[in-house]
Amino acid sequence: MREMPAALAARLAEGATTLCHCWSLTRRDGVALGFTDHDRDLTLDGLTYAAGSGLEAAEASAELGFAVGGGDVAGALSSAGIAPDDIAAGLYDGASVETWLVDWSAPEARLLLDVATLGEIRRAGTAFVAELRGLMQALDVEQGRLYRATCDAELGEPRCGIDLADPRWRTSGTVLALAGPSRLAVGLGGAFAECWFAAGRLRWMSGANASLDADLRAHGRSGTTVTLDLWQPPARAISPGDAFTLTAGCDKRFATCREKIANSLNFQGFPHMPGNDFVIRPAPGSSTALDGGSLFR
Repeated sequence: MREMPAALAARLAEGATTLCHCWSLTRRDGVALGFTDHDRDLTLDGLTYAAGSGLEAAEASAELGFAVGGGDVAGALSSAGIAPDDIAAGLYDGASVETWLVDWSAPEARLLLDVATLGEIRRAGTAFVAELRGLMQALDVEQGRLYRATCDAELGEPRCGIDLADPRWRTSGTVLALAGPSRLAVGLGGAFAECWFAAGRLRWMSGANASLDADLRAHGRSGTTVTLDLWQPPARAISPGDAFTLTAGCDKRFATCREKIANSLNFQGFPHMPGNDFVIRPAPGSSTALDGGSLFR
């Protein structure tokens, strides 16, 4: 049962109300933003809730029990509020959102309606609709180990046992030229075998994408030129001279763990588990005449 603050309850009991919604959004990098559907800015606990953002409630739902509740908020993309480049860069993925019911004539009279995280963000021109996922969303996340042929650990975590601070697994580099929307010609701080950084991570240290991360699809070489292929083009423009750091990757196969990383004793998968074709695979040493016909002809 939700307890109504006395100040807000008194105002709701009056003949007319002066209510609005406020949303406080905290990104994973710690940046906090405030939005309101009121027609002027409000300040609560030192955070300014901007009215000019155009953010407003679009849809909300609530469920009893452990069903995942949530809703939507809609707004306009602007440099003063939520910028499209920031959405594309993933800065708002998993951001925490608090929804408040506020008496705008006395902002200290307020009620916390919901705590959620940002889910899918749908864009259309200069507008967006963001999905709010309730606290029960955390119960849908898979926990524990997975029984599968490939490794379920991340390279460098304690179960893996590899120290990514070792220079064998990390290096720095700079962009020399763009070879395509998501292909970079780069210079690295050392000599590494082709594909060494495939499935790894790139972190931008300078340029328009500074502090953002990207997943690597491939690491190749064309003559004396080293190339890196990203899974997705960066949200912001890349320029020659942009600096980055690279961390080696792993495709989670046992052969890679044994031959590339020399860490097969810590492999966290089950490489010998039978696959889906196990029940139709011929028995070892059987002939190719197993066609379903009589064995006595």
